[in-house]
Amino acid sequence: MSIRAPVARITARASPAQITRYTAAPTTSLWQRTATKDSAASQRNLATVPPVTQDATSSKGPTAMVFMNMGGPSTLDEVGDFLKRLFSDGDLIPLGRLQNYLGTFISTRRTPKIQKQYAEIGGGSPIRKWSEYQAEEMCKILDKISPATAPHKPYVAFRYANPLTEEMYQRLFDDGFGRGRGGRAVAFTQYPQYSCSTTGSSLNELWKWRGRLEGRRANEGQEAEGGIVWSVIDRWPVHPGLVEAFAQNIEATLKEYPAETRDQVVLLFSAHSLPMSVVNRGDPYPAEVAATVYAVMQRLGMKNPYRLVWQSQVGPSAWLGAQTSDTVNGYIKKGQKDMVLVPIAFTSDHIETLYEVDKEIIGEAEEAGGNVKRAESLNGSPVFIQALADIAKAHLESGLACSRQMGLRCPGCVSERCAESKKFFAAQQDKVSQFVAT
Repeated sequence: MSIRAPVARITARASPAQITRYTAAPTTSLWQRTATKDSAASQRNLATVPPVTQDATSSKGPTAMVFMNMGGPSTLDEVGDFLKRLFSDGDLIPLGRLQNYLGTFISTRRTPKIQKQYAEIGGGSPIRKWSEYQAEEMCKILDKISPATAPHKPYVAFRYANPLTEEMYQRLFDDGFGRGRGGRAVAFTQYPQYSCSTTGSSLNELWKWRGRLEGRRANEGQEAEGGIVWSVIDRWPVHPGLVEAFAQNIEATLKEYPAETRDQVVLLFSAHSLPMSVVNRGDPYPAEVAATVYAVMQRLGMKNPYRLVWQSQVGPSAWLGAQTSDTVNGYIKKGQKDMVLVPIAFTSDHIETLYEVDKEIIGEAEEAGGNVKRAESLNGSPVFIQALADIAKAHLESGLACSRQMGLRCPGCVSERCAESKKFFAAQQDKVSQFVAT
């Protein structure tokens, strides 16, 4: 009872009104899946970002909306620096006291191999184009549904690739935020499910650069007046719009199978794995990913068998499993050849979907006689972008600096940087409340 009750609350089926809100939106993506795999891959890689026209109807803003994600190299020349930052991040891949040395060594060794992989998906990751597009489109909707906080200005801050957090912060300064001028900014994680290694790492980086650029370190030990007021959207694993967007993409892919066998297709929800050292210290990510999966399956009516699997393991240490590739191969050997892979923890295409899933996992499955397909990533889904706007609007109206859950450290956490970062964002509450009250 004590376990089932909380799970039931967070995975409860959306109300009819909520479902209608999202299903009323156009179900077709701005970039449609075409009949051939080559043209579909081309569309995924060549997404373009149209110019944004802000449409504020009235305003107490502006409000900066900062999309935070891991990022990816846009060109082959950026791969080395991307990998070096990634493997040097102890929040993501803990390597101990030799983190910087080992991170540099590993990234240097892996760069040529990873460059070849990016070359096969068009010469770079499309995650920046998709992130900028999603942020811009969301802000246009927000200007209409939340005029009191308009205009909403879109920004992107990546953890390991351009535009980095410090670059985003400088853009905020250039656009009139902070440095004595105040203003409000929302750090909106694009990881729907919280992990200390993803959202936590991005927020730690934001906290670090905030301190260097307009905190005590930038002002001779004194907290300067007129700094940017920050609040955080730190997780949204079972939001009805997110669930609906995933469900629609799954339904579209299932229609590619014969009607008489469609309900026997196995759905494999694939998320980026974590080192077991991170899981065992109490990271909430596995539970929140599972909550998303269960909510999506409820929306689909539990018609298909399904499993949650994990991908992108790096190195010899133990990672959360079962691994996606092993699961696909294991089912094919057992005679289960029809499967749909669902990237359940990603909000757009990048190398983990376009290369690891499409080329490696599905490519190997086809050679073994499998009939494995992938549901489209969320990318330009109007349902998904509307959900982002609704999440942001609710946050802006809530008057909260961050969720109560964000303030709770993992039971095994020993990171003082994590503790100080959480303390800073929670301490923004009084300033955020003033924005809502005025």
